[in-house]
Amino acid sequence: MATLRVPEVVPSPTQDCEKLRDAVQGLGTDEEAIIWILGHRNASQRKKIRETYQQLYNESLIDRLNSELSGDFRKAVILWTTDPPERDAKLANEALKANKKGMKQLQVIVEITCASSPNHLQEVRQAYCSIFDCSLEEDIVSAVPLPLRKILVAVASSYRYDKELVDTKVANAEAAKLHEVIKSKKLDQDDIILILSTRNFHQLRATFACYNQNFGNSIDQDIKSCGNGDLESLLRVVIKCIDTPEKHFAEVIGEAIIGFGTDEDSLTRAIVARAEIDTMRIRGEYFNIFKTNLDGAVTGDTSGDYKDFLMTLLGARI
Repeated sequence: MATLRVPEVVPSPTQDCEKLRDAVQGLGTDEEAIIWILGHRNASQRKKIRETYQQLYNESLIDRLNSELSGDFRKAVILWTTDPPERDAKLANEALKANKKGMKQLQVIVEITCASSPNHLQEVRQAYCSIFDCSLEEDIVSAVPLPLRKILVAVASSYRYDKELVDTKVANAEAAKLHEVIKSKKLDQDDIILILSTRNFHQLRATFACYNQNFGNSIDQDIKSCGNGDLESLLRVVIKCIDTPEKHFAEVIGEAIIGFGTDEDSLTRAIVARAEIDTMRIRGEYFNIFKTNLDGAVTGDTSGDYKDFLMTLLGARI
């Protein structure tokens, strides 16, 4: 379900590094070569390129790209070239250190903790400690007020079972428990946080389906009916990232490009983070929600090398 196109025959890391070196040396920069090489390599291949570049030229590829490129194109290429756990650790830190921490910033933490595999989240937490000399949970505690902090710490510190295991009896029982809590409008109760932060994703999806079937509304609808405060909004993002991450990211992209101006940071984050996971599904959800084509929307709202790079990650032939 990814849109990343990796060629059947991939050059060696040394060959890729030599071409990248040619692209950044001398007068001007060959952006087209950078897009063609890095935009058609998966995470493990990009890691080998970074390591080989360091060995061959005794300099960081990331640092060189940072000095040669500019603007939104530079941000996108560097996010893509950075090791995914390190990338997400830095995105989380940036969100937590923002002067204004609204839902746009907090949803970055939710995406990393609830729309990623348990193993990836563990790697992000390790990278966070290594880069920032404190844990992700510590920075959440110091940066986010209650009751939002309680939810974010719980999902950030979880380590879920990563296999498809579903107990229907548990799903029905916990759907009833969630309904009771939501009906009481006490959305920061331990019961709801415990369920959302400990059960595996397959179990939770079964629970959400039971909720809908047993009580006539989706859990998202019932939380929305409790109010439109930050707590309700955060819980809805948590549930959407767990239940239908492709729908969440389609909405992130839509909000980034529809209306006045473009939120390039959100657009870049969504495409870079999901290009190796589920951008094909995101494309379908985007059409379902906005009744327009994702590729056309992105090309219509971006330009130049930045547009070409994002479209390359979306599988276009540039």
